[in-house]
Amino acid sequence: MTPVALTIAGADPTGGAGLQADLKTFHQFGVYGEAIATLVTVQNSVRVSRVEVLAADLVRQQLDAVLEDIPPAAAKTGALGSSAIVRTVAQAARHFDFPLVVDPVLVSTHGTALLAPKAVRMLADELLPSAALITPNIPEAEALSGIAIRDAADARRVVLRLHEMGARAVLLKGGHLPGDPIDLLFDGKAWHEFPAPRIETPHTHGTGCAYSAAITACLALGLALPEAVGRAKRWIAEAIRTNPGLGRGAGPLNLHAAIL
Repeated sequence: MTPVALTIAGADPTGGAGLQADLKTFHQFGVYGEAIATLVTVQNSVRVSRVEVLAADLVRQQLDAVLEDIPPAAAKTGALGSSAIVRTVAQAARHFDFPLVVDPVLVSTHGTALLAPKAVRMLADELLPSAALITPNIPEAEALSGIAIRDAADARRVVLRLHEMGARAVLLKGGHLPGDPIDLLFDGKAWHEFPAPRIETPHTHGTGCAYSAAITACLALGLALPEAVGRAKRWIAEAIRTNPGLGRGAGPLNLHAAIL
């Protein structure tokens, strides 16, 4: 049977982030992709000039249509946009019989808010308990936990805090700390580290989206979580390294990168 993965995320007209990047990533991993739109952006590699959040009932109707006919083997969230959409997805996720990867997208690459500030606490309180995995970067983890991250000890403290808040597993991405990035996974029982050399390039648009989508695809394929993260990490590093150099600003990754 063909594996299916679902993304619930915003739209990027350049195709480098959001649900467009997620679908490309699913396809690259050999998984059939479904997509539910939460918001529409006007953006390119140098700016974000408009964000229009969809009505929560429209998001729920999209989700109901998918679940009643072609339910996924794994799903992920990206930019959710509003408190109403966070609550809508959280209510539905309580009944999911497949793993949900929560990528807590708070701002765009250019710093534009993609989640209303009051919705951040709702995401922590209502959506985290349904997450099989949450994949924050350092600023997102600080916003959700209320704890500053300055070093590796802080990173472990925050990961454990997010686990205590309800996420069954936490992957903290280390790219915002000095030196070569080390992603830190706590799967509820054991710690795993995923190091990679830092690649100096402006073309990292959509990295978080594609990384979490790759993990979601691997879960849909039946891989165990540490293996799924490791495979996704190797691929995302290659996608950054071989980026096509598109755009005048923060361009996209190579979403056609080989699976390593």
